[in-house]
Amino acid sequence: MDTNPKSISVISPHSACIFGARIDNYSLDETLHEIEKAIKGNQRVVVANANIHALNLAYKYPWFREFLNRSDVVFCDGVGVQLGARLLGQRLQQRFTPPDWLGRLAALCAERGFSIYLLGARSGVAEKAAAKLREASPALRVAGCQHGYFDKTAGSSENEAVVAEINRLSPDLLLVGFGMPLQERWLADNLQRLNVRVALPVGAAFDYVAGEVRRAPRWMTDHGLEWLGRLVVEPRRLWKRYLLGIPLFFWRVLLQRLGLLRLPQEPLP
Repeated sequence: MDTNPKSISVISPHSACIFGARIDNYSLDETLHEIEKAIKGNQRVVVANANIHALNLAYKYPWFREFLNRSDVVFCDGVGVQLGARLLGQRLQQRFTPPDWLGRLAALCAERGFSIYLLGARSGVAEKAAAKLREASPALRVAGCQHGYFDKTAGSSENEAVVAEINRLSPDLLLVGFGMPLQERWLADNLQRLNVRVALPVGAAFDYVAGEVRRAPRWMTDHGLEWLGRLVVEPRRLWKRYLLGIPLFFWRVLLQRLGLLRLPQEPLP
């Protein structure tokens, strides 16, 4: 993660800009290449994802917008984001979501000898997800696993213990699955102290890989309807995010297209 935020006023032709947040026009292959290059180059980088929920958070919270703009790669995680970019005259070539490609990432790590650390979800779920990834890629080096139910307050004894354990194991790749925006806030607070090469927020991916939460049928995920499948599986938790968040996203896209969008400089209530 660069110490200087990338300026939205000079977005590259290879990026889109929605609500002041940068989304890179990367394919999955290009994203995997950037991860491999960072690890081989002993860099410390963040690979973030932008879905509709993330961009609504970027509108609401200036710190979250800054997190995305400081991240080294921000990939498109949803058909809605692709459509929003298109409505703004921008292009995002591919969308992909962490549960769909963690297997490929694990295979890359196994082939190159990179180690991974899984941080997040309920007790035992990260270990179960790691075991599933290792079933498909037996050479995968899992440096460690840690559930996400600890005091994440900066300076707390539990948080310091987790940071110390990660640093002791020094994984090449840190997967953080606390859900948005908690995982991004934790990385923003702790990244500079972490001895890792690549940090990747993955949301609920551990639950899906471990089989703890059922995913939508493949025909839904392949046709931009994963949000509907998730809503059916977890309606009480996700109804606001989708039934209110999706229309709000496109309303704000319209305002941006018309030049009427005003980004809050302080967090909205």
